[in-house]
Amino acid sequence: MHSLKKLLNGDKLTIARVISEVENNSDTKILQKIFPYTGKAYHIGITGPPGAGKSTLVNVITNKLLKDNKKIGIIAVDPTSPFSGGALLGDRVRMTDLALKDNVFIRSMASRGSIGGLAQKTKDVALVLDAAGMDYILIETIGVGQVELDIAQVCDTTIVVLVPESGDSIQTLKAGLLEIADIIVVNKGDRDGGERLMMELKFAFELRPQKIGWHYPIIKTIATENVGIDELVSSTFAHEEFIKKTGILERERKKRLFFQIHELVEEKIKIHLKEYIINEKELEEIVDKIYQRKLNPYCVADNIARCVIKPQTKK
Repeated sequence: MHSLKKLLNGDKLTIARVISEVENNSDTKILQKIFPYTGKAYHIGITGPPGAGKSTLVNVITNKLLKDNKKIGIIAVDPTSPFSGGALLGDRVRMTDLALKDNVFIRSMASRGSIGGLAQKTKDVALVLDAAGMDYILIETIGVGQVELDIAQVCDTTIVVLVPESGDSIQTLKAGLLEIADIIVVNKGDRDGGERLMMELKFAFELRPQKIGWHYPIIKTIATENVGIDELVSSTFAHEEFIKKTGILERERKKRLFFQIHELVEEKIKIHLKEYIINEKELEEIVDKIYQRKLNPYCVADNIARCVIKPQTKK
């Protein structure tokens, strides 16, 4: 890749081109080349229900990190439109001023129907930003419950953002979203119900099994007025320091790599399987026999799998 040097130097145009290539191509050669230069960036996930003010929080957190001369990559994952297939990127407009700053790179992505709300390519995009020398990568996604929990599989610190008017707060607690939280934020905390939600959250976390040595911060913010942001950034730094010192960061990242290998192997098998059963006419004949109950899909699947994945003979 002739642009590898430019990418490693953080050239924005090169970053954009490489990300586009990664998004639109299943070939992993680029990722293989940049992988040795990754592993340095710290990943922060920001998730929560629609309208919680996540983009505003990302904006103010980024500005705080920039004061420490950090390089920031932002991945904004949006739900895919069921009609056009495009991402609903309206609230990205408020980040325009950040995009113009030298030390910030922003990429919007559609979730493309991914069950967890994160596009399958999000991890790869984060890898590109890591190689480009970002100190922090912020991943923002809409979280509404159990299906959004895979953000925890990508990030080192996960911030869950709630608002007083996000609905029945008890139901929110039951949804499972808080299970992934390292830090909880009640944004727009000056609105009616803010104090009640804070109390319910504190009670809920008293009942939740605690991670050894880590006390879950529950922070009230008003992002539009910069209220509570210093405390939030301090808590994020504190969590980063905590998991680095205790070895949790290394352990969790190794665990994620373990699962990533499984995912990549499964993806390769799917691609190989499609190549193997490319003969649609033959497959149609098999389907006809299954429909007539002359064959069954279980045996057919077993036979195809055996042909695709030939077991190695022991020496």
